[in-house]
This record gives sequence, C-alpha cells and structure tokens, in this order.
Amino acid sequence: MKVLIVGGGGREHAIAWACAKSEKVDKIWCAPGNAGIAEVAECINIGPMEFDKLVSFAKENQVDLTIVGMDDPLVGGIVDVFEAEGLRVFGPRKNAAILEGSKAFSKDLMKKYDIPTAGYTVVTSPKEAYDFLETAKFPIVLKADGLALGKGVLICEDQEAAEAGVKEIMEDKKFGSSGNSMVIEEFMTGREISVLSFVDGKTIRIMSSAMDHKRAKDGDQGLNTGGMGNFSPSPFYTDEVDDFCRKYIYQRTVDAMAAEGRPFVGVIFFGLMLTEEGPKVLEYNARFGDPEAQVVLPRMKNDIIDVVEACVDGRLDQIDLQFEDNACLCVVLASDGYPLSYEKGFPIEGLDTFKDKTDEFVFHAGTKFNEKGEIVTNGGRVLAVTAVADTLKEAKAKAYAATERVSFANKYMRHDIGHAIDEI
Repeated sequence: MKVLIVGGGGREHAIAWACAKSEKVDKIWCAPGNAGIAEVAECINIGPMEFDKLVSFAKENQVDLTIVGMDDPLVGGIVDVFEAEGLRVFGPRKNAAILEGSKAFSKDLMKKYDIPTAGYTVVTSPKEAYDFLETAKFPIVLKADGLALGKGVLICEDQEAAEAGVKEIMEDKKFGSSGNSMVIEEFMTGREISVLSFVDGKTIRIMSSAMDHKRAKDGDQGLNTGGMGNFSPSPFYTDEVDDFCRKYIYQRTVDAMAAEGRPFVGVIFFGLMLTEEGPKVLEYNARFGDPEAQVVLPRMKNDIIDVVEACVDGRLDQIDLQFEDNACLCVVLASDGYPLSYEKGFPIEGLDTFKDKTDEFVFHAGTKFNEKGEIVTNGGRVLAVTAVADTLKEAKAKAYAATERVSFANKYMRHDIGHAIDEI
C-alpha cells in the first residue's frame, strides 16, 4: 500500500512512524514533512493547503490512502477535494471539520444536544464584547472563533485584562480572521484531560487518555502554546469518568454531527475538564492532537492502517481498539522565545543516540536539513523526546534523561511535564 500523509510536524511524524510499522504499507510520502519524517517517508515539497498539487501527486503516484494530519487543510475542505477525484482519504469533510474550525459552532452544538460544557456567549463585534464584560464574572475565558494554532485562548483574571484580550483578538486581529467573532466562556477549574477517538460517521472508538501541558513555562505559567509535553494514560481518567463521557459526551457528539447532516469521519479530539460538577467539554479538535499523538500512538496495539481504513469504509464497529498496559511521556524541546519570537537554523546534536531504540523516540516537529545536510531547528516546537515504560513515573524519568542527550543553541523546555503524576 502507498500512503500519503499531509503535514509536517510532530503529529505527522508520529503518524508516519505508526504507518511505517504496518505490514500493509510499502511506501510513505509526506507533504511537506520534516527532517525526522524523512527517516520513514519520502518528503515532497508540496504545502498542506496546495490541494490541486496534492491531488495530482496522489493520482500520478497511485496513492492508495491519504491521511490528513493538520487542521488547516481539513477545515479548508481537502477531504471534499480528494473525494471528488475518487481518492481514498482519512479525515472529516469540510462541513464536519467545522467542529474544530468554529468554536461558536461547537458550543452551539453542545448546547443544542445537551453535551456538558461551560456557559458561554458568542460575540461578533468588539462593542458587543466590551458590553458583555461590563457585567461578567471573572476570571473569564476569551476564545478566537477560528483556528489559531492552539494559541487563540486567553484566560483573563479581571475586566482590564479581558478588555485588552478583546482588543488583541478582535481589533488588532492577532489571529487574523479567526478573531472576527469570539466565544466568551465561563472559566472552569479542575483537571484537564485529552481523549482522542476514531470515528466512522456513526461508531466511535476511544483511544487511551492523555494529559497536555499547554503553558510555556514551569508551574503552568506563561503563554498558551500548542503543547509543551504530554503523557498517557492520565491517572485521573477513571472508570467513572469514562462511563460518564461515553454516556453524555462521546457518542452524543457523533450522533449530533450526524443529525446535523455533518457525519464525522476521522479523529475527534475531546478536550475535557474534570469539574466538581463532572466532566465537561473544553474544546473539540478534528484531528490527532499534537503532542497527544506522540504519546498515544506508541501505546496502540492495532495496526493504524486497519483502523483508518475501517473508519473510511464505515465499519469501525468491527474494530477492537486496544492499547498496551504501559505508559508514555514526551517532553517538547522548543526554541527559546516560543510561542512569540525565536531564532531558527541551529544544528541539533544527539539525535543518533535514539537509533534502534524501541522505548525512546524523538518525534520531529520543527526541523529541516540545511545546505550542509545537517538537521537544524526550523520552528518554535522542535522535537518531542518520548519514552515508554511500565509506569508514568518511569516514563517521565526516562524521557527527561533522554532530553539531556539532545542539544541545540537555544534549546528550551519545561522541567515539570508530568508534575501531576508526583501528586499521586
């Protein structure tokens, strides 16, 4: 089988790595890929939003299956374009990817179908936002309606901070057109958990839970990022939580999308908050999380191709999704200054120390080859150093020990990924 993966970050590296393990796969391409992905796939110089070029490539090279990793092309309708050309592709169509593409849509969906979430209002102008804030209860959460690389969420402690946030999102357009409208949401407290799932339009299969660390600095301080580290499973995702979510959140979301004429095929990411009133949905994503994929896929027993094809063919009910009884933790090595400004192009040393290891991996997020053929930094998040072990504490110790073997000029990381594990 020939597989094309669309994207070029750590998530796509994890997907490519999982596909390379499949006995069904004999050729993988990745568009555009990165220096790490190049170890398991042939990287092609086509951007993820260049749909026509991707379709032409898939036809010319007789690609059997395309897996779309990124949110932008999904929300932009890449699946519709591929399907119209008779190509097999894994991911939600444009009218289903709106589950992530518009926070206002997803909040309205949850309200309509009684899916637990925080109280909210949707505003479409700065004046409307400022007026609402006059009587709001703080702290409060501001969310740009559209895609913002995981950074369009501001937690505001008081009215002054909230008004500054409105200016940033809706007037200064820090996140572009994503800030044309905005969700103002009740601030929830509790443990945050990520749960990925495979969906075929009607059936849902839940993957193992994970726990992200979005803030840039230790102690969950600093700006929101795309994710500074992750671990799986979450010890706080109990059987009781699982039962509740299966009854009131997971299948209900799939059924709601189908009822709206937007059947969802692909991966739904459930961002959950374990509040005192029970689990509530923080957000939906319409694809694998990043770096959730880097800690969940190494634990999956199934051949990823078997599961993906079952989703595409509408027979996911025949799949028994299973995960190893172990643990996985990753620490993101970033460029100092991320998520704001940072320098790129620094050579990375120590990557060869991970070769042939079966319990330690480095998933590349922002890397490339320079003119000398060296692997250099090429983004804010550079690498996800990942370790698998019998327990979370062992995985944490191994992952942090492994980070010491990797070096580049402006290397930055959090030193407390998995801090919640130590509280158990």
